[in-house]
Amino acid sequence: MTWGNGGTRRIGPALGGLAGLAGLALLHAGPAATWLPAVRRLLPGLAGVGADTHVALTFDDGPDPRTTPRFLAELERLGCRATFFVLGEMLDRHPELGRRIAAGGHEIGVHGWHHDNALVARPGRMAAELGRAADLVAAVTGTAPGWYRPPYGVLSAETLIAARLHGLRPVLWTVWGRDWTRSASPDSVVAAMTPGLRGGATLLLHDTDHTSAPGSWHAALGALPRLVGACRSAGLRVGPLRDHGVC
Repeated sequence: MTWGNGGTRRIGPALGGLAGLAGLALLHAGPAATWLPAVRRLLPGLAGVGADTHVALTFDDGPDPRTTPRFLAELERLGCRATFFVLGEMLDRHPELGRRIAAGGHEIGVHGWHHDNALVARPGRMAAELGRAADLVAAVTGTAPGWYRPPYGVLSAETLIAARLHGLRPVLWTVWGRDWTRSASPDSVVAAMTPGLRGGATLLLHDTDHTSAPGSWHAALGALPRLVGACRSAGLRVGPLRDHGVC
């Protein structure tokens, strides 16, 4: 098709506008690629790689009064501490459970307010909710949180900036157990995580099925003794991110 000069003048600004929108979208969504394993390997600090004598144990999506106390009891039996990435909506409903987590010597990080994808939220919402969740953790436990793990591992420019403003360090994981699925079992969780059980690893599990398949929490709880035992048999300490020496 042949365009006249007038057509060229009309489509030029339009293309420029589209390019500008594309650039803004890339700026907003670009950090989201960090959830991909290949990208996380290039960013060990964000992935949670720590000291080669330590393994960080982390749980997402609570606190849930139906399930979290079971995990706390098992961790106490194992003599192990962990980092719990809580959702603001859950902590707001169950602040006493948040205080119990902290009183047990565990660390609490921020997982957002709702379990929503940052890339599809309206501008400003995720930043506001992240700050609200961080303030709630501080109010409930008396200690300001230091870590932020975005739902689905999806970061955006907005959440990265908000995390920095609230003194939160983003951290993802090096290995997960796929314990949120309907078919998950203790055996499948152990099988999924065993190849990644090495010094410096950050393990991702869930202490609730709040955003997962109903009853899936049984898989993580059942796998926990074997996972901790395997790490200790390899001479590795298991504990929260605060003791992990993240790169």
